[in-house]
Amino acid sequence: MTTPVTPGDLAGWIDQAGPVALHIRERLMPVEGEGMPIFPATYAGIGYNIDELSDGTKVAAIDSVGSQANRIEPLFKEPPLDALVPQVDIAYGNDRTLSILDAGHRLGDAVIRCTELAAEAQDAFRAFLDRGDAAPLARLAPTSLVFGVWDSRDTQAKLPRIVQSVIRAWDVDPLTRSAQYVPALDYAALDVFSEKEREKQEGKAGSQLAERGYVHVPSTRQHGGIVARGEIRRDVTINLVALRRLGGERADDLRRYILGLSLVAATAPQDGFLRAGCQLVPAGPISVERVDRDGKRTAMTLDHATARTFAQEAAAAFGVAERRRVTFDKKRAVDDAGKKG
Repeated sequence: MTTPVTPGDLAGWIDQAGPVALHIRERLMPVEGEGMPIFPATYAGIGYNIDELSDGTKVAAIDSVGSQANRIEPLFKEPPLDALVPQVDIAYGNDRTLSILDAGHRLGDAVIRCTELAAEAQDAFRAFLDRGDAAPLARLAPTSLVFGVWDSRDTQAKLPRIVQSVIRAWDVDPLTRSAQYVPALDYAALDVFSEKEREKQEGKAGSQLAERGYVHVPSTRQHGGIVARGEIRRDVTINLVALRRLGGERADDLRRYILGLSLVAATAPQDGFLRAGCQLVPAGPISVERVDRDGKRTAMTLDHATARTFAQEAAAAFGVAERRRVTFDKKRAVDDAGKKG
């Protein structure tokens, strides 16, 4: 049995006696069906990130916390979610623009220091460091509070993620695949190079002729995806303790605003196409649980429409800055790039 979430429930979650977290669990499966191969992300030096537990179970990271955040945050660029946060466009190059919502390190990104936002961002980070006041950050870039930010190249201010999402596959077996590149023509027979030169370079992936596509090249035992015998699962956590630690001017309005954005981010429909060979779709209903301080878990019903309505009311109460456009400044970039530390 589940308990429907009401706006009154949500408003009470900012109180110190409220729950400590909201946990959302979603089972997924490959678009081709259960048991079909999917391709996780690969990482330099290790390939797939597969951990082996003490009982021998292998767990694969399908989409990391950082990657999930970078997929969710740009949703706030498009209607109707765009009205919930300040829209800041950074002009650069030949009439090109970058949304602050696409900056990988959010307000702590290098590109921010290359614009007139630099001083505002620094003041906002210092307000948090010196007084615990998160309101200036919320007015400038509230998603930096939702998904976390570390001003590692300047003030060192660090705010934890309030929304954390990750996709893992359980009890996996890695696969391999092989391929053979076949050139369209026999270029040695056409005297583009000699038969001797072909024999010397054919089959060697790093050779000049192989690199340019003129000779046969095998590719064997490459990453071929994984098969998950257990669940493929997306777990989303909203950290309500971290939320309640946000202080400053009109702290309750601030917390309700960031809670609203967090709920919208956590419940927003996801595009399951993560990368080539990895398109996931829901494999059952979404589970939502409120977690209390004593560990009690209460099953709840919370849909995206309810979260969006709460967020719209909270945004109206807190106030959302108007859209603005700033310009990339090459001199600022050169000066900043030359700094040490």
